[in-house]
Amino acid sequence: MIDSRAELDTSVEIGPGAVIGPKVKVGAHTVVGPYAVIESNTTIGARNHIFQFASIGAEPQDLKFKGEPSVVEIGDDNLIREFSTIHRGTEGGGMVTRIGNHVLAMNYVHIAHDCIIGDYCILANSTELAGHIVFEDHVRAMGGVLIQQFTRMGAYSMLAAGARVELDVPPYAIASGDRARLVGVHEIGLQRAGFSAEKINLIKNAIRKLFFSKLTREEAIKEIAAEYCGVPEVERLIGFIQNSRRGVVGRERE
Repeated sequence: MIDSRAELDTSVEIGPGAVIGPKVKVGAHTVVGPYAVIESNTTIGARNHIFQFASIGAEPQDLKFKGEPSVVEIGDDNLIREFSTIHRGTEGGGMVTRIGNHVLAMNYVHIAHDCIIGDYCILANSTELAGHIVFEDHVRAMGGVLIQQFTRMGAYSMLAAGARVELDVPPYAIASGDRARLVGVHEIGLQRAGFSAEKINLIKNAIRKLFFSKLTREEAIKEIAAEYCGVPEVERLIGFIQNSRRGVVGRERE
């Protein structure tokens, strides 16, 4: 069932029983599986595959929502698997929920209102994002992850399976556990992303000094900024910590 106000490229494939609502735009070579619902006010780019029973563009689960014309924006080359839900934005969060490019959302993933998901992110089965969450590029969330609203996941970070995240997770780090704590560096992910051994060692040394030394956070940042001046990866790490509004996860302590 396709609303007359929807705009679909001629190469789009729509499965049986799918519903495409008003003010939906779908780009070239995108596939919408059987019984998927793209409700309204949603723009989807090229070469996406939305699997059966996914729900995109529904009203946000926010009692403050009063029918504003908020939107969902999805880029190119994404996989949205079965029973995933992606809700529109709200007035209090910029009116948009945005998914980047090359994102994999596995079965039963929930992406709530006003979330921003960067490129090349993976959200494994039953990962649940509350509102206003930001994933920078190349974030990995393993199965059963729960993330509190207004938190930020730094680029190339990883959330271990079952993590309950209440604070920001810095770039390159692994967070794990109930009330997630920092447990190390996402070294395998950095290797797969093409980081050199030298760059990975710089990142490991910086995180070790920031989180696992006896220095205060301010002392560690000052030393790292002097030691690694001009190294973009370390500057990104420091900037993320300094700009965190919620605070960042700490290390696991005995």
